Amino acid sequence: MNKPVIHPAWNSAPAGITDGYSIEITAKDVPALREAAPLMPKDTPVAVTFLPGEEADARIAAAVAVRELGFEPMPHFSARRIVSHDEFEGYLAAVVAQAGVQRCFIVAGDPPEPQGPFFDSSALIATGAFERNGIKAIGIGGHPEGHPNMSAQQAWDVLDTKIADIEARGMAPLVVTQFGFDPDAFLGWLKQARARGIDTPIRIGIPGPAGIKTLLRFAARCGVGASASVMAKYGLSITNLLGSAGPDKLVDTFAAQLGDEHGKVRLHFYPFGGLKKCVEWIGDYNRRHGL
Repeated sequence: MNKPVIHPAWNSAPAGITDGYSIEITAKDVPALREAAPLMPKDTPVAVTFLPGEEADARIAAAVAVRELGFEPMPHFSARRIVSHDEFEGYLAAVVAQAGVQRCFIVAGDPPEPQGPFFDSSALIATGAFERNGIKAIGIGGHPEGHPNMSAQQAWDVLDTKIADIEARGMAPLVVTQFGFDPDAFLGWLKQARARGIDTPIRIGIPGPAGIKTLLRFAARCGVGASASVMAKYGLSITNLLGSAGPDKLVDTFAAQLGDEHGKVRLHFYPFGGLKKCVEWIGDYNRRHGL
């Protein structure tokens, strides 16, 4: 069986490390996206997060804005935060009809217990709603530094199962990793994935430029390793919490060390310090490196 293709851009090697990057926004970030839009390549995938306290209408409007600005919307679905089948299918149908959505990203979500009928992202896949609505690609999470509720083997098994289920339903799987500061952990995890026969495209989560305290706060909230030695690899010292930091050293390492053995890889930016600031950093990085 031929595997579905997520996007033609994945069929060729990137021109540079940031080529074909993706980025994510919240529903509140639409004004910032409009401001940053002239600096972003056409068709850039833009994920719209599924945060508590944000209404579905606001997320739908954000997906519409992404499409109208010439980018590719990828709305998130947080399984345990969805209170009913009607909410799930209604939101999915709305973003498809109003924003032309063709790809979605699914996670279990933070609540320890589901607020509705879906315990995890596999339960969303099993409904068949995505393929019924014409979705072509499904993004799922990857955890290079380990999963807080699963052993390493369990995490690999779950990833294998989701990829197989998505492909069996005629859609293309895409893995998007949690952000991190340790390139060695990511490079090792990528090699493990490929050695296991996972040839799915993978996006590496990159923390965008932000205040050092902000970066450490998000690391603590998301269970991301941020020891002194790890942060030194990223390019900062946790003994000095003043000022801002960008992912220059992290991205430089990926640019230098990513190879054929790591498979198809692109970057996904988490703009913790602001969307425009992140997009401007990408442009500055490209100019400094002749990209």
